[in-house]
Amino acid sequence: MKVIIVEDEFLAQQELSWLIKNHSDMEIVASFDDGMDVLKYLQHHEVDAIFLDINIPSLDGVLLAQNISKFAHRPFIVFITAWKEHAVEAFELEAFDYILKPYQESRIIGMLQKLEVAYQQQTSQPAASHENRDATTINLIKDERIIVTDINDIYYAEAHEKMTFVYTRRESYVMPMNLTEFCSRLPESHFFRCHRSYVVNLSKIREIEPWFNNTYILRLRDLDFQVPVSRSKVKEFRQLMRL
Repeated sequence: MKVIIVEDEFLAQQELSWLIKNHSDMEIVASFDDGMDVLKYLQHHEVDAIFLDINIPSLDGVLLAQNISKFAHRPFIVFITAWKEHAVEAFELEAFDYILKPYQESRIIGMLQKLEVAYQQQTSQPAASHENRDATTINLIKDERIIVTDINDIYYAEAHEKMTFVYTRRESYVMPMNLTEFCSRLPESHFFRCHRSYVVNLSKIREIEPWFNNTYILRLRDLDFQVPVSRSKVKEFRQLMRL
């Protein structure tokens, strides 16, 4: 797995390089301290991942990532920064992760392990498109960090105006998008929009209880929460569940 580091602070670059070399099998093929130099390099070289500082000269990390997102071969991007306020931008650019300085070795090690797994999944399905390469995972936001989450860990999601609250067995996440947009990132074979305000993981349904006006209430495994099925979705739900 070929990677590059883009970091204009020499000591931070050296520290990250040491962590990558000692805790992964990744090959660091180049290091840069200037955004334009990275763009020129990528016009002639393909890499699998970029560790990208946001505050760099010439072309900042966010703008650089926007350019990279248009490439036919899109490497994984891990943002590294001392500032928390760029987390939402990083999420919107589908960054693999978002690492805050100063580095925590355990946090870096965990990220590197996940990155290598994601890369192995990608290369084992060479014909898959970028949009489908991470079909088993989704990026969620927690405390201004991007958490790479297994799709099957999601139990349900709930609309809150322009935001979406996402629930796993033990955690909750707030996504900066409406429920329709969030649903577009989920595999239709696993999730059902059962109500204008809810989407549910079909594999997490424990009990289907008849409710008012021929609707249903869904009880989920492991969670003390009931998800409603709206009248407009009953027919589709019955067909889906073979009721």
